[in-house]
Amino acid sequence: MAHWVAFAAFALLLTAGLVALTRASAGVVGGETEDLSPDELLLQTTLSQALVGALLVAALWVARIPADALGVAVSAELAAVGVAAGVALAAGNEAAMHLLDAAGLGYDAELREALTPEHRRGWVVLFCVALPVVAGFEELLFRAVLVGALSTGFGASPWLFAAVSSVAFGAAHTAQGATGVVVTTLLGFALAAAYVLTGSLLVVFVAHYVVNAAEFALHAR
Repeated sequence: MAHWVAFAAFALLLTAGLVALTRASAGVVGGETEDLSPDELLLQTTLSQALVGALLVAALWVARIPADALGVAVSAELAAVGVAAGVALAAGNEAAMHLLDAAGLGYDAELREALTPEHRRGWVVLFCVALPVVAGFEELLFRAVLVGALSTGFGASPWLFAAVSSVAFGAAHTAQGATGVVVTTLLGFALAAAYVLTGSLLVVFVAHYVVNAAEFALHAR
């Protein structure tokens, strides 16, 4: 028997803590991060998200949350849908950034620039380790848990949870500035919509990875 209430309380506390920590550390970008190399910053970011992700997986196991409530399923077809969704969202993300720049509402790319590798090995780590970990953790929390698990456990509309989780997703990206928060909130809702429509964690994981990878690749210095 799944412990829905206890798990929901844990998930919401984890999300609130993550948002608070992100907001508190937003001012560090461009300050203390200048003392870290891209490799060190990538390692720090990857390890922190991997550790919190492991904690979340442990909580899912302890609370006996069923895998189907999270949309856990693997197939080539789902992966292909994720790639297609990711390409479309990446194009939309780029278009939004150009429009914002044209309107004088620049997208804060300081964090992305701080994480951009300076050598080939760093790019391999970014694409093969860091970005999969980041996409995996964020999709597990913001889509599979906050949308899939909670809507299943409490019998409510997943679209309600999609809206709330998207706001939390945007709030967790304050390091990208106010404009970045708006763009990320919209991206979060698009990913949540893809999750609701497909019921697949794999689709949104792949789509999220493609969006992030495309942004780094297109803006490589």
